[in-house]
Amino acid sequence: MFDRATLLAVLELVRKKVLYELKGVVSAGKEARVYWGKGVKGEDLAVKIYLTSTAEFRKGLIKYLKGDPRFDGYIPKSTKKLMSLWARKEFKNYLTLYQAGVSVPKPIAQHKNILVMEFIGSSGVRAPLLKECELSEDEYRRLFHSIIDDVRKAYVKAGLIHGDLSEYNIMIWQGKHYIIDVSQAVKREHPNAIEFLRRDLKNIHNFFSKEVGLDIPSPDDLMKYVLGDEAGSLY
Repeated sequence: MFDRATLLAVLELVRKKVLYELKGVVSAGKEARVYWGKGVKGEDLAVKIYLTSTAEFRKGLIKYLKGDPRFDGYIPKSTKKLMSLWARKEFKNYLTLYQAGVSVPKPIAQHKNILVMEFIGSSGVRAPLLKECELSEDEYRRLFHSIIDDVRKAYVKAGLIHGDLSEYNIMIWQGKHYIIDVSQAVKREHPNAIEFLRRDLKNIHNFFSKEVGLDIPSPDDLMKYVLGDEAGSLY
């Protein structure tokens, strides 16, 4: 069951005709759950609801909020306000990435601690994560290039770095990838931006080279490509 504040937030989204009903839980974590929802026109929606914040989770959020010019200087002590801020940050990140042409679920609305977006999957069953897929070598290679292109597009056009990119937050649906869980994404101006970018690229490199077995450019070459160095090319 939801607490009173979350229930009121859900009802407000219903009142605004963003949401018609909530169905089952699609995925659940310690701090948030994603529900299968329906819109007023019967369309499938993903409804992410941030719940409570543990002291450990709160500490983890701070490094992504501090140094971000959009939120630095305003880190609420209230758990509810912090969850609302975190949901708003994720919505803004999704919107910025979507508008830059990065393959992410289309963001639809955000209210308090609730984020509503396009549902990636069918009939309440989410699309598989990259980690869960079994694909051909050609399919993996095509996905690798399209993901790295999106990391570059996010950096160059959206001015954002995911900050926690891996095979666990990339969905594959109908031959296309979708980058998800972008709440921690930071602006290029963040003091740890390059460190986060390097970690993202290393994670992707490790998956495709070590787990899949592809012969791909090194993390340093990927870094040059993403940063826009003409000498760094994947092709």
